[in-house]
Amino acid sequence: MTTATRIDTRAIVHRTRGNAHGPITRLMSPGDLGEFLKPFVFLDLVRSTALTGQNFGMHPHSGIATLTFLREGDVAYEDTTGQKGVLPAGGVEWMRAGNGVWHTGAPVAGSPMLGFQLWVALPAAEENAPAQSLYLAPADIPREGPARVLLGRYGAAKSPVPAPADMNYLAVRLKDGERWTYATPEGHTVAWLAVDTGRLDAGGMVATGELAVFEESEQAIDFVAHGDTSFVLGSAVKHPHDLVMGHYSVHTSEAALAQGEQEIRRIGAALRNSGRLPGTRQTN
Repeated sequence: MTTATRIDTRAIVHRTRGNAHGPITRLMSPGDLGEFLKPFVFLDLVRSTALTGQNFGMHPHSGIATLTFLREGDVAYEDTTGQKGVLPAGGVEWMRAGNGVWHTGAPVAGSPMLGFQLWVALPAAEENAPAQSLYLAPADIPREGPARVLLGRYGAAKSPVPAPADMNYLAVRLKDGERWTYATPEGHTVAWLAVDTGRLDAGGMVATGELAVFEESEQAIDFVAHGDTSFVLGSAVKHPHDLVMGHYSVHTSEAALAQGEQEIRRIGAALRNSGRLPGTRQTN
């Protein structure tokens, strides 16, 4: 018996292993693949042992939202919306920076970490909105087949995270030899994946630590796992604006960037005055 082979799946048009700096590998940034894959503009793969775990330090953002997802390791978090606590492995941190926010994170008790931090460009209506943070326990993340829906909607599963535009971000696990097809939602011409464990045939083999970019279309994507494999997958309607970049910010215009950076400076000054930034102390 012969099984027909799909010929209408998307082709991989680019792949990268990014640039590694210690335990962090930058797979995508606004100055390179982010322009092609927007609204997805930045992706870090974090892989560290207890010996290399680090504090990421209090730092600012504006004009974007960040989504942090760890498969392994608990992380302590704090942000200037007033949230503070511990995010367990398998949970999600969603931080809509909007007009400006500062946040920090660190591994708990030097625990190993494996996961991703994603930046999403915000639409003009939200890029200077008040900052908002949301922390989800693993049990709060819905599932559709082998996919956990971190952002957006897939099948009957919808993430509690308020997606700023039409986009999906999924965390997928497949067993050795398992097949899965991602039926692309209408209009999702942007699509990519990044593998953190194992190898994946997605019209071409994608290995651990690689990011693969698919051609712009609405065709489905077929996957076959080679060994137990885990990866994240993003798809979206393309962000219609140019990316206007600051040091920690991405906006749709110079005016919006200037507004966001002004708020970042204001919050930073308050943090310094209260002694919450390194090398500062509280004054009375």
